[in-house]
Amino acid sequence: MLVEDIIKCDQKYFMPVYSGRYPVVFDYGKGCRVYGKDGKEYIDFLAGIGVNALGYSHPVLVKALKEQVEKIIHCSNLYYIEAQAELEELLISNSCCDRVFFGNSGAEANEGAIKLARKYFINKQGKYEIITAKHSFHGRTLTTAAATGQDKYKKPFEPLTPGFKTVPYNDLLAIKKAITPETAAIMLEPVQGEGGIYPASEGYLKGIRKLCDEEEILLIFDEVQCGLGRTGSLFAYELYGVEPDILTLAKALGGGVPIGAFLAKEEVANSFEPGDHGTTFGGNPMACRAATTTLKVILANGFLERVREISKYFTELLNQLVEEIEQVKEVRGSGLMLALEFDESISAASLTGDLFKKGFLVNAVQEHAIRFLPPLIINKDEIDLLIKKIRELLVK
Repeated sequence: MLVEDIIKCDQKYFMPVYSGRYPVVFDYGKGCRVYGKDGKEYIDFLAGIGVNALGYSHPVLVKALKEQVEKIIHCSNLYYIEAQAELEELLISNSCCDRVFFGNSGAEANEGAIKLARKYFINKQGKYEIITAKHSFHGRTLTTAAATGQDKYKKPFEPLTPGFKTVPYNDLLAIKKAITPETAAIMLEPVQGEGGIYPASEGYLKGIRKLCDEEEILLIFDEVQCGLGRTGSLFAYELYGVEPDILTLAKALGGGVPIGAFLAKEEVANSFEPGDHGTTFGGNPMACRAATTTLKVILANGFLERVREISKYFTELLNQLVEEIEQVKEVRGSGLMLALEFDESISAASLTGDLFKKGFLVNAVQEHAIRFLPPLIINKDEIDLLIKKIRELLVK
């Protein structure tokens, strides 16, 4: 199909939930570069919103998926699955958790985490409420939208699932004041993603862990976007020295193949009984093989060290823009999860569009801030090209 025919077809048949799609149809990719059907090259600093951790056509992942397609793609969870067992062992042996369940997305992982937290307190009548943070994002199902701390994802679909309370992020006192006898869990992103790339402070998360222990409340970390190497450690919680009771993952887990997971400590996980939760597609052989392969690459010697090195380089160059250009106000984030904030004279959406025309994929995460979530294999030369183009667009 021609690009214009693809666009017309989509506009005619697809539900109108995506506004302002860019006029490109990507055909293939290699490394951190992706190519439209017209042959134009783009350097990807968004990675499918943090999904393509290994970039495009990573040879190890491609080889593994080809092998798996030839063996078996799907198998019901009525039966044991070798690829699932391998992934279970790899995740648990490298995390603070003891049990795992696989779904298909971040929203499913968070939904499962919420169910598990409520089931854990089933014998404590009235203990069901979950505290979340303003500007958080936990998904688009009715329940995960209810957990999300942004009205734009919630208002059109009310009434939502009850039992959620939202307080300011990075405000320990607000958490303390929000706790009641009904509080079952606190659910947070160690680094807020869709909310604008805001890392939690170490004191905040350590204070919350202490509160949870004192009040017998569960701590849930949503690492759907910030986990799996994105911050320079395998899990963001490792940066803070704070272990959650339940941990959710997705996005980068499958290297591009859809898969989500929620993990938990043994005592919490054992509150689930047969029939309490389930899935048709979650944990299928194809997705699990993709995830195992991706994780092994990320865990290989030197990979995360290089992410930290590249992050430092990228952050230093972004900070140079802050020093040089009056309209550039702030750099924030962690690892390769970064945002560049501008003053009110710069529209992030307009700048994102200008960068797209020049062959760079970024995202307007707020009205005056752009977000960078490049593949974890991004290199210095590609970063140099992006910084040069941003400078050219801002300094006219």
